[in-house]
Amino acid sequence: MSSATPPTVRRRLWRPLAFLLYGAGAILVVAAFWARSPVPLFAALPLLLAPVSGLVMAPGEALRARLTWAADGAGAEVVLRGTIEVEGAIDARRVEVRFYTIEPLVEVAPPELEVRDTEIRFVARYRAPYPCLLIVPRPDVLWVDPLALLEIPVSLSGDALRVERFPPEVTNVGRSRLERTTSAPGEIRSRAIGSAGEFFAVRTAAPSDTYRQINWWATARSGRLLANDYHLERTGDLVILLDLRPTSLGPEKDRQLLAVSRAAALGIASGFLAQKARVGLGLYEEFLTAVPLGSGRVQQYRLQVALQRAEIAVTPGPAERLGVSMRRYFPPGVTTLLISSLADEEGLLVLPHLRRRGFPAFVLSPSPLPLFPPSPTDDHGEAALATRLLRLVRRARVGEGWREASVIEWEDYWSLAPLVDFLARPVLRRNR
Repeated sequence: MSSATPPTVRRRLWRPLAFLLYGAGAILVVAAFWARSPVPLFAALPLLLAPVSGLVMAPGEALRARLTWAADGAGAEVVLRGTIEVEGAIDARRVEVRFYTIEPLVEVAPPELEVRDTEIRFVARYRAPYPCLLIVPRPDVLWVDPLALLEIPVSLSGDALRVERFPPEVTNVGRSRLERTTSAPGEIRSRAIGSAGEFFAVRTAAPSDTYRQINWWATARSGRLLANDYHLERTGDLVILLDLRPTSLGPEKDRQLLAVSRAAALGIASGFLAQKARVGLGLYEEFLTAVPLGSGRVQQYRLQVALQRAEIAVTPGPAERLGVSMRRYFPPGVTTLLISSLADEEGLLVLPHLRRRGFPAFVLSPSPLPLFPPSPTDDHGEAALATRLLRLVRRARVGEGWREASVIEWEDYWSLAPLVDFLARPVLRRNR
């Protein structure tokens, strides 16, 4: 049994110019009756009929179009390229495309449109001031009459676009070997000992594998190169925590820091998942929302969905609740990365509670100082003095955090080199 497609709702929207013409025509009609002269009526007639002509020229069928687009560019550059194909007897030259303002992207230049008979090709250029993870909504497509008095929305088919901008160092983050603090579900110790440690499993061979690592018996049976995987080649598990509680910086700065933290969390998780590690995620608002440890593409999709839904908490929870809730979802001793701005004392109180519950975390702290750019009209140096005071307060806050855990100051949002350098030194990651 086939279901019928619901009819497309056609809403005719008059533009402000149409109401202006109607008002001018009404004034002329009133003037004609008041002066008892037909001359104003002849002047009012075209003004009153012009908007009606838009209804006459409007297409009689349902208006539909199909959107195909993608995001290009690297680093801070974001370029949206796409094509809008109109269906039916609609002339693409009568179609108008309106793009939404996408925060935090900054428009570099007006969108470039190339209009043909049945399609519209567009290029929209933006700049990302900091790493971000966002969903770009579909643009609005409208049919407009030749006099620009009437517009009809066009039903546009196509998905929204995901844009991800990470620091370039995320490709090297996952190469750091974490300590094996937990065992995989169902993991059994084997008596077969290889040159690189205890045998773990058989995997697809990589170009860097030597001929000693190739499992020739399994390769002969499957018809493709397979290699032995050993425990020493396996990296440890990682749990990423995001502190979503509001701070004294204000709602706007909290949203900006959240955008940076979400991008960093997804980039770091993707780097470790690419190296066959298990990654978990914790989002702490009033209560803890967790994605348990997992690996593979399905786990990466779960992390993407959870991070996209992450918002600043309306009702913040106490710091002790996070430490208690962690044991419900993750095994104690797992390597824990806390992403927090440490802007308030509440952010610092989380660290001792995590350590007491068996989660000695290290902190990646995005600094809020880059979000306070110097004022170009500061003649007396007041803004520079305020920035210096903020920097001193920030340094003192980070120093307090070092009493409980290792804190990585992240001030250049487009570089994760301090984190990569920290992970490359196992001595720094040991429990304090």
